[in-house]
Amino acid sequence: MRVLNSIQDFDRRMLLVLQQSQSWLAQHSRAVSRSADGYLYVLIGGLISLMAADGQRFLWHILVAFAIERGTYWVLKNGLKRKRPAQALPGFESHINAADEFSFPSGHTSAAFLFVTLLVLHFGPLLMPLYLWSMAVGMSRVYLGVHFPTDTVVGAALGSAIALSSANWLL
Repeated sequence: MRVLNSIQDFDRRMLLVLQQSQSWLAQHSRAVSRSADGYLYVLIGGLISLMAADGQRFLWHILVAFAIERGTYWVLKNGLKRKRPAQALPGFESHINAADEFSFPSGHTSAAFLFVTLLVLHFGPLLMPLYLWSMAVGMSRVYLGVHFPTDTVVGAALGSAIALSSANWLL
């Protein structure tokens, strides 16, 4: 229990420190966060499936991986029921209203890392700079005040792990 309390204390302190940031990402966090709302995955996945030589296999992989990721994310989020920062910290206000009630793990971050990992697996390491976008999505969720930092770290690990493990039997 002491370890969990230490992690929660660290999370709260980091959230409050990051909220003070005036970086470019902090100032554009709404747009970065919106870029991971899901519509780009459908658009890009559809275009790739039509245009790339590996497109059909990529589309199949993305559909299976996202089904696993969304199911796992939903079970974790609704099973663990971690309060979002605005509900957990007295006087704290987030900059947006979250789509659901609970915080852990970050679904936006999980989906972003899943998608980029799938792109890298299918189309090569030249796409690895897209991980910068995935990290920016996670940070944007913290800047917006709807997630604690560890919510996004676990979301990144979840999305990446599902993409990598599904590749073992889909590629």
